[in-house]
Amino acid sequence: MSSRDHVDENESKSAGKADASTLLTLNAGSSSLKFAVFSTEAPSNDTSSAERQPKRIVAGDVSRIGHSGATLRISKAGEAKVETACDAPDQARALEVVLEKLDALAPLSRVVAVGHRIVHGGRDNDGARLVTKELLEELNDLSSLDPNHMPSELALVRAMQKKLADIPHVACFDTAFHRTMPRVARLVSIDRKYEEEGIERYGFHGLSYAFVVSELERVAGREAAQGRLVVAHLGSGSSLAAIHHGRSVDTTMGFTPTSGVMMGTRSGDLDPGILLYLLRKHGLDSKALDELVNARSGLLGVSGTSSDVRDLLEREATDERAKEALALFCYQVKKSIGALATVLGGIDTLVFTGGIGENSPEIRARIADGLEHLGITLDETSNEKNSAVISQHRSSKTVRIVQTDEEVILARQTAQIVASQKEPS
Repeated sequence: MSSRDHVDENESKSAGKADASTLLTLNAGSSSLKFAVFSTEAPSNDTSSAERQPKRIVAGDVSRIGHSGATLRISKAGEAKVETACDAPDQARALEVVLEKLDALAPLSRVVAVGHRIVHGGRDNDGARLVTKELLEELNDLSSLDPNHMPSELALVRAMQKKLADIPHVACFDTAFHRTMPRVARLVSIDRKYEEEGIERYGFHGLSYAFVVSELERVAGREAAQGRLVVAHLGSGSSLAAIHHGRSVDTTMGFTPTSGVMMGTRSGDLDPGILLYLLRKHGLDSKALDELVNARSGLLGVSGTSSDVRDLLEREATDERAKEALALFCYQVKKSIGALATVLGGIDTLVFTGGIGENSPEIRARIADGLEHLGITLDETSNEKNSAVISQHRSSKTVRIVQTDEEVILARQTAQIVASQKEPS
């Protein structure tokens, strides 16, 4: 069971301290809200403070926000996860549900800071920042770069500021990790004048990639973490990144999270001529195009039935469109691995993470099939078991599964910002 689904026994010790202060993290998606509460007590071990795992007290999420069947899942300090139906027509109501439940398990009065995942930080935010009126105004101006996520995320920040007004709130940006990409990887090949409006390649899933790098150092050592990594974050939203010396070199997502490889309902990269054709031939406006490329494309669009890999795997034997959707997804991911390995000048470690990457042996096997020229060969037994290392012993490159944990990065970055505010100037 992953750290996201179950809080381990060691973490329960800090949960029992009545006077322990805590950090709250909030991670809002388009139809979900993940949350976690961490103890601020420093772990008592011999590792460096930067690499210590924060102690999680409570963890959970609300899924299917805005849809029927919304569900709250929550677990506390070594206990099994409890799942209950809830009324969550929007993020605001989902937040009320979460805070009501949290206050009974980990009182809000002990929260000393809140860390918020913000999808887009623009050009200037290459690290977490304290939320101020000025920052909120800056981020509000960036909402046009990602209208599908930013407005609801900023509304969540404002709601929490009202609820917990006397403590610091910290914005942790999904784009920040990729600000190390070289300029050539950030440029977009259109009229130069639009660069002034912020049109460039930003990359996303940065909190996940940051965790993977730190976790790889913890389990495999610094040399492995500093090597040439291709990380495949595969889930309902999917992207891949080339990472070297712990820094992003390139990534598949670009100006928006719609780009890159195909995803659950997002198209991934498209020939712009297709959109022009749809504008001219079918009269689609910007709203209709947005709906098409973000909600009716990807695995759902190609299969015509489902955006869920598990459903498509069950159907592919008798459903040709399901089979084609999976084949296209694996093909695009495989092609991206090769491209990113070329950018790096080779590959040392391939990492699978995200819901699909961590849990689907069949998809991993199909992606890896044909990558032998890169030194990548999977061990069938290890892959089926979702083992930490799934490459063959004779493989010249290592293939790993890392269970990503964005909330840990949110907690670390929030703690660092809070600590910096306390340091004498």
